[in-house]
Amino acid sequence: MLHRVIDEGFNRGNYDALDALFAPDFKEHQFGMKPGLDGLKQDIQFLRAAFPDLHLTIDDMVADEDTVWIRMTSHGTNLGRFMGPPTGKPVSVTVMDVCRFENGRIVEHWGVPDRFALMAQLGLLPRANS
Repeated sequence: MLHRVIDEGFNRGNYDALDALFAPDFKEHQFGMKPGLDGLKQDIQFLRAAFPDLHLTIDDMVADEDTVWIRMTSHGTNLGRFMGPPTGKPVSVTVMDVCRFENGRIVEHWGVPDRFALMAQLGLLPRANS
């Protein structure tokens, strides 16, 4: 099921496919993300506008009872507004996610993208003096 969230929602932008995968009272715990499923859809749309070629690849996935841990690599080119004007730079960022399921649907999500690496690749961090 989490494969479908990544493939349909993030990689293809098929937001309607997410409706069957998330509980109506879904809770988002990732810093900076909007609440609920509608908020998640808006956040994905924002990312796909900033990185039109956005593609997430699942590197590792582990499940235990009602919880799934996933490590992914996110690739894209910054061609839209993201923390400022587009840079045109390609990025590759590690993302760690944890999802909790009830009755076959995602009810909670915690995510930790490597924002520091993203900002560095986009040239948004100050350079150290040599």
